[in-house]
Amino acid sequence: MRIERTRTIAAPREQIWERVRDPAGYPTFIEGMTRCEVKSEGEAGLGSRYSMRMHVGSADVGGIVELVEFDEPGDLSWTNLTGIDQRGRWRLREAGDGRTRVTLRLNYDSPGGILGMITDRVSAPIVGRNLERTLDNLQHQAEGGGVAQPGTGVTGRIGHALGSAKVLVDAGVVRPIRPDKLLKVLTTLARFGRSPAAGTISLAHRFADEPMILDELGTLTFGEVNRRTNALAHALSDAGIKEGDGVGIMCRNHRGFIEATVAVSKLGADALYLNTAFAGPQLTEVAKREKPVAIIYDEEFAGLLADAGKRRKRFIAWHDSEKTADPTLEELIASGDPTDVVAPGREGRVVILTSGTTGTPKGASRGNPQSLDPAVSLLSRIPLRTRQTVHIAAPLFHSWGFAHYTIGLILGSSYVLRHKFDPEACLAEVARTRAEVLVVVPVMMQRILELPPDVRRKYDVSSLKVVAASGSALPGDLATDWMDEFGDNLYNLYGSTEVAWASIATPEQMRAAPGTAGSPPRGTIVKLFDERGRPTPSGETGRIFVGNEMLFEGYTGGGSKDVIDGLMATGDVGRFDSEGRLFVEGRDDEMIVSGGENVFPAEVEDTLARHPAVCEAAAVGVPDKDFGQRLRAFVVLEADAEVSEDDLKDHVKRNLARFKVPREIVFLDELPRNATGKILKRDLKGHTVGSSG
Repeated sequence: MRIERTRTIAAPREQIWERVRDPAGYPTFIEGMTRCEVKSEGEAGLGSRYSMRMHVGSADVGGIVELVEFDEPGDLSWTNLTGIDQRGRWRLREAGDGRTRVTLRLNYDSPGGILGMITDRVSAPIVGRNLERTLDNLQHQAEGGGVAQPGTGVTGRIGHALGSAKVLVDAGVVRPIRPDKLLKVLTTLARFGRSPAAGTISLAHRFADEPMILDELGTLTFGEVNRRTNALAHALSDAGIKEGDGVGIMCRNHRGFIEATVAVSKLGADALYLNTAFAGPQLTEVAKREKPVAIIYDEEFAGLLADAGKRRKRFIAWHDSEKTADPTLEELIASGDPTDVVAPGREGRVVILTSGTTGTPKGASRGNPQSLDPAVSLLSRIPLRTRQTVHIAAPLFHSWGFAHYTIGLILGSSYVLRHKFDPEACLAEVARTRAEVLVVVPVMMQRILELPPDVRRKYDVSSLKVVAASGSALPGDLATDWMDEFGDNLYNLYGSTEVAWASIATPEQMRAAPGTAGSPPRGTIVKLFDERGRPTPSGETGRIFVGNEMLFEGYTGGGSKDVIDGLMATGDVGRFDSEGRLFVEGRDDEMIVSGGENVFPAEVEDTLARHPAVCEAAAVGVPDKDFGQRLRAFVVLEADAEVSEDDLKDHVKRNLARFKVPREIVFLDELPRNATGKILKRDLKGHTVGSSG
């Protein structure tokens, strides 16, 4: 097995070479290395031999190793002469501005057969983390100290490991399991990796007769979903879908989405999730770029897919018609073989599309998590537990809804789904199923709070322990309004399709600092940089960059986000306050310069939304012949509320600097939004003053 990690370190190559040229010093910074003693010395390092020991998971890997490459000051590699087969390599390359790009690679062999597969699955993420932490330690030493990252140093590493274990124990992930069931779970992981297929099969072994999906069609147990997705996978295979193919999935929240996802995963095919709010031309463009061989869709989208679905296999998930134009998933399941599927040679990938609010939607490719670290990160801040009933109201095709589906495969969650969101029906489902978790996007919270008080209080939602929100900013006082109504159960995650998550705000943080995006959870690094790539001082605004285990691998059409020292840009700007809480101030491409002053629309939107007559607000920059640019705001009023444009301008003027007051305020009946609740500002920019909503 080969594992490799790379890091750019702000130190000259010669300085770093001095640290890596002599393996006798490796135990001071190589994670997991316990010993490296000189056995013999060759000329200029080449041929030198060392007695080396390393921890790889629970195994102790090592023996006598020999330096087989020693090219100053750039390359060093070793291979074993005795003991378990393992090889390592350093590669140092100049990166400009006195920085060095450092690559560390480790290869080692594991036993053959099923034992070897299990060993690789379990140890690969551990080795990857060890290499990451080794580079953390090297960077810390080479750059002259500073704040060490979590997990560096012996005490820090032990504390980090114990902290992660405690998070998993508290959530109920780590708990006793019968040996026969444990063997089945490990075998499944070895065969299917950490894919939706593996999660579903493993849960079927553990909770066969317990409910997995509760939707408008009824209830399916874990065992039933496993058998049905076996049948569906076999039927899709018979229809010509094979390992490595792409399959488009355009479904709302119901069993068809999950069963399509699992069946495609069992085949080792790639799942492309299509936004249910896309227009026909957008779908055609995405299909042309991504080239799925088949599309699984809800019947209501047949017209939109008329062009995108040409010359592709088509299957219907949800339908209301008795006779459909294409085969249905139920028909495929009825005709398919329910026996276990032979594991594919590759894990299927997931492609989630960006929202397309500022242009053509892009495909963000991401592999399956190779460790439990992503789950630990979320569970460290959001108190989710095993075997909870989770109502996922947020769209499953969106990163936020999909994240709760995937973490539910670790926690063994029961999913409550409705194929269309309705605010009162959402409360009714929580009350009916006694759901402990509700997953939403902020606009859903707004719609629920807009219900008359007597309607809201008709439903007993006291079972809710967690309301998890993400997908767009929480405007105005939405967070405190929600908690005042439903209790301090709100957790707000800030992130993006590309970086997954950056920070999580707890109820305590949102009470103390309304508008905060919280702070980074375990295993996540957030830094702010200016336009030149230099760190931004505390309290000042900068571009937000994130590092965690779930960064995407690049857009399927090519390209990626900006990266600085292994951290990826979110596309937003923000600042940290004195307590380390992050505040997101808007998109980095939305800032306008009006009369020489920098103005972020988000701050103005927040202020307008806090006016008692305003339901929601948005602001965009428009050209101005005198000031270069100016703000134009759009507001939707509360029912029966009356307020003038001048009143709202005065409100902004009383709370913000004069240059942040919008030149025009346009009243609309509603703001244009996509399926996840994000405001479509490109539509607002084409809206002229004086036109009605």
